[in-house]
Amino acid sequence: MSKRLFVGGIPFSITSSQLEEMFSKFGKVASCEVITDRYSGQSKGFAFIEMENDNEADEAIKKLNETELEERKITVNVARPREERPKFDSRGGSPRRDDRGPRRGGYR
Repeated sequence: MSKRLFVGGIPFSITSSQLEEMFSKFGKVASCEVITDRYSGQSKGFAFIEMENDNEADEAIKKLNETELEERKITVNVARPREERPKFDSRGGSPRRDDRGPRRGGYR
């Protein structure tokens, strides 16, 4: 079984391949993704890494959490499950809530 890790506080210059190399010292890395801004392409300063073996992932957490990487302290822990986000209607604005009743627009 694989374990997904969250890595926060990484320098903006770090690439996925550099991070994968760092974690591969502890075991087999199934995937590594540095999260980037959709428009600028610049790193957001965090990443997700999936390791194939739970024990190896736990060892990586133990050894790398609160360590420095290019003068920045990184955080490594087990990633939380992704939360469902409310869907927005195509016209923008806030999510539609059924308890408010139907939307009415324009003049009366």
